Amino acid sequence: MKSITSETMQLIKELVEIPSPSGHTTEVISFVENYLKDFHVEMKRNHKGGLLVTIPGENKNQHRMLTAHVDTLGAIVKEIKSTGRLMIDLIGGFTYNSIEGEYCQIETINGEVYSGTILMHQTSVHVYKDAGKLERNQKNIEVRIDEKVHNADDVRKLGIEVGDFISFNPRAEITKSGFIKSRHLDDKASVALLLNLIKKITIEEMNLPYTTHFLISNNEEIGYGGNSNIPSETVEYLAVDMGAIGDGQRTDEFTVSICAKDSSGPYHYGLRKKLIELAKQNNIAYKVDIYPYYGSDASAAIRSGHDLVHGLIGPGIDASHAFERTHYTSLEHTANLLYYYVQSEMTT
Repeated sequence: MKSITSETMQLIKELVEIPSPSGHTTEVISFVENYLKDFHVEMKRNHKGGLLVTIPGENKNQHRMLTAHVDTLGAIVKEIKSTGRLMIDLIGGFTYNSIEGEYCQIETINGEVYSGTILMHQTSVHVYKDAGKLERNQKNIEVRIDEKVHNADDVRKLGIEVGDFISFNPRAEITKSGFIKSRHLDDKASVALLLNLIKKITIEEMNLPYTTHFLISNNEEIGYGGNSNIPSETVEYLAVDMGAIGDGQRTDEFTVSICAKDSSGPYHYGLRKKLIELAKQNNIAYKVDIYPYYGSDASAAIRSGHDLVHGLIGPGIDASHAFERTHYTSLEHTANLLYYYVQSEMTT
């Protein structure tokens, strides 16, 4: 089934280009609300700022929930240096070397936005002999602001202060060969898939077997986005996030990844088996994998004490938490598995 169109790829591109580091996601949630308003689905924001969408099904006593997150990695101003540059503190789990050289924007509490570049303090090889050997860490990495500033007072006159959010330029690009490469495909690629699924359900006037909730989570990168606002009737909870690629992994950029286990432990065995069967029955290319240093909104829900059947699937994303990339075929297989999953019977 053809699920991924150029419109879907453009939707992903639009999403990744909206700054939304964890803790500052109002704009992207408003974008999602606006996208869905024409489909007349029930929507409400939770107190954390995430969005809960509900589509009634035939069985109103047993519910499903699917989730994907719009919050991304980012940074926050830790200190304004005497040189007029900024020390940063990281939001989310990534390494300093993955953002070195990246363009960024600093947003003040009053809504002013300034551009900058994330650099090593000792960047110039004409001045610093050991520039390539020095550790990429909070002490050495800083933001160079694109304004005439010479000291901390100059910076503060711009309205920049400790606590201001810093977002990274995603540099999104769709290639002729079918790839999309960008920061923040984790997890805005999956958000686009859920938006398309909601659209398809409403346009096709699909009768879902169970009332189904879609949580657009906004705190996943800091560990607790999907651990609340789960209706008591919910039996199954499926996180749609990225599949991690690397040495020893089966996940690739051309199939849907079904997670057997991550750092939180194994996902529900029965739901995993059902997802595999659905993939086989519908000619969906998949890989089963383990992500060793990973946690999802589904595992956050389990940790918070919810009695759920939980699972995790997603498109394979290369170079996670850095310069990410996936192919439209991985997105398509993920979309197709989701389409058949929401029409399937509950796991027994």
